[in-house]
Amino acid sequence: MPERSAARLWGTIALLSLGMAIAFIERVDLSVALASTEFQRYFSIGDTGRGLLGSAFFFSYAVLQVPAGWLVDRTRPKRLYAAAMLAWSIVTIGTALAAGLSQLVAARLLLGCAESVLTPVSMLWIRSNCPESRRGTAIGIWQAGAKLGPAVGVPLSVWLIAVGGWRFLFLSLGMCSLLWLVPWWVIAPHDAPNNAGRPPAAIPTPPEETSTASIFANPILWGVMTGTFCYQYFFYFCITWMPSYLMERHHVSLSSMGWYSALSFGGMAVLAVGAGWCADPLIRSGRSAFAVRKWFAVAGLLFGATEVIGVWSTSRRVALIFVVVSLCGLGLATANHWALPQTVFPKHLTGRVTGLQAFAASLPGFLAPLTTGWLKQATGSYTGPVELILLVLLIGLAAYLVAVREKFARCV
Repeated sequence: MPERSAARLWGTIALLSLGMAIAFIERVDLSVALASTEFQRYFSIGDTGRGLLGSAFFFSYAVLQVPAGWLVDRTRPKRLYAAAMLAWSIVTIGTALAAGLSQLVAARLLLGCAESVLTPVSMLWIRSNCPESRRGTAIGIWQAGAKLGPAVGVPLSVWLIAVGGWRFLFLSLGMCSLLWLVPWWVIAPHDAPNNAGRPPAAIPTPPEETSTASIFANPILWGVMTGTFCYQYFFYFCITWMPSYLMERHHVSLSSMGWYSALSFGGMAVLAVGAGWCADPLIRSGRSAFAVRKWFAVAGLLFGATEVIGVWSTSRRVALIFVVVSLCGLGLATANHWALPQTVFPKHLTGRVTGLQAFAASLPGFLAPLTTGWLKQATGSYTGPVELILLVLLIGLAAYLVAVREKFARCV
């Protein structure tokens, strides 16, 4: 690859990662605001209301994932991403004007609509421009944005609220995210309508409906979707409830909560990139890409399950250690569980396969906040919600071991 082309490739991947970070900053900003007693009093929000607000974004986001995947397979990724960034920045700015709970819920629903193309368009761009032997690193860098976003976003949101209040928080973040559009339009290659990856005309192509339908018959799809759901359930518990969990369960201050969150999500970002980078040379050396990516995903789910030690331990120090260790360890799965379907399924179905996986990834964003809020209110404790995380992660492990098997990849 020429040096100039390589610089543009990795520059675009860095922008995709930054875009992901911005999206996640604008997801966790509400979680930090919800930990503020001033914000709770202004909107008269209890635990159930906090759960509702935390899940509103993911309702619209999840519903639109499959249509977004279909759209991405048929449009211009560069323009689509730019339009989405513009839309969700405007919605974030508009959140600062909310005067009631219904307006907050509406703003979060609109944010979910605007961000719905984020994952399918990013994965399609990476699949189209990065070979298998480099894809783990590329996806690791891209997904690191999802971890760096909360790592930076939580302490940044704490600071912005301290400086100017919750309205200043949303206004500042929305205005700053608009700046991303400038380097994106300059650096990202201009694209043609997306038909990349389709077989040459000389090779008979099966009807697209048959190709799309056939992926539903493969156990790997369902195993990966289940594993993705379970991974994301823990992740979105941390996105939506970690600030409150740290302050209410472990009695840390607002500023300390920001630093614990930054350490957890920052460590997860480092391991997400590191695991993707480690997987690629293993694949280049001749090891099965399928097996390498599967076992990294399994290892991440196992590490994530250690979060339960935090609520079982009587030591506050041990509990806080495992808050960090469990989320950092989950990063081992990040790049590889997103790369695995790209290893298995045809390139021309990338948008749709990613849309299905992203649908599975976003459902827990809707369910985890609601379930956590309900369980906490019913039991008066975080023990039940965290024990449920353990159960969910064990289900994800079982799905990978039973359904994600190489013999099923040969059926594609």
